[in-house]
Amino acid sequence: MADDLTLDLEELRDLRALAKRPRVVSLISSEIERLEKMSKEAVAPPAAAHAPLPIATAKSVPASRAVTYTALSSFSWDQDNDKVKIYISLEGVDREKTETEFKSTSVDIKIHDVNGKNYRYAIPKLNKEIEPEKCKVLVKPTRIVITLVKASKGNWLDLHLKEDKLKPGLDKEKDPMAGIMDLMKNMYDEGDDEMKRTIAKAWSDARSGNAADPLKGYR
Repeated sequence: MADDLTLDLEELRDLRALAKRPRVVSLISSEIERLEKMSKEAVAPPAAAHAPLPIATAKSVPASRAVTYTALSSFSWDQDNDKVKIYISLEGVDREKTETEFKSTSVDIKIHDVNGKNYRYAIPKLNKEIEPEKCKVLVKPTRIVITLVKASKGNWLDLHLKEDKLKPGLDKEKDPMAGIMDLMKNMYDEGDDEMKRTIAKAWSDARSGNAADPLKGYR
């Protein structure tokens, strides 16, 4: 068969040399390429049989469970003019398994795998702003020390920001009596029966205009 292919190729090459029309030359060239390929395959050694490759199967991955944390509510703290330090007693903490997130007004510390439990200490709204890039967490054998760097020097009254419940709104700023009425309501809610009767009378007199100062004698 190899000899026949060789003879066919030689004759086709002669014909291509004589052909003048491009279409004829193209057809002859295509046939020459086909026969050359057949000739190479005829003399090539048989390919070794390969064992079929195993088909990879996806391993079943267990669904990840949501991480649960135990809040660290027991701590102590102190401060100087520049920094606040928070001390949390906890043994067995691995620094590599501690996540820290400092923002200008919040702190979030996550501590993983401490004797099989995860812990978290967070302040969602700090009393004042800090400099996050300068804050740090130091892990010691029996406790964690969180250092917060104050954005502005001064004394903090508390770690958490506390909203003023009696802070007047826009309407109360327009009406000076609104703040007094709120104070009377708080005194009424928290007072005994006699106080409630007195506040109710003062309130009634204030609304009717019979008393210029509804809290006279109680301030």
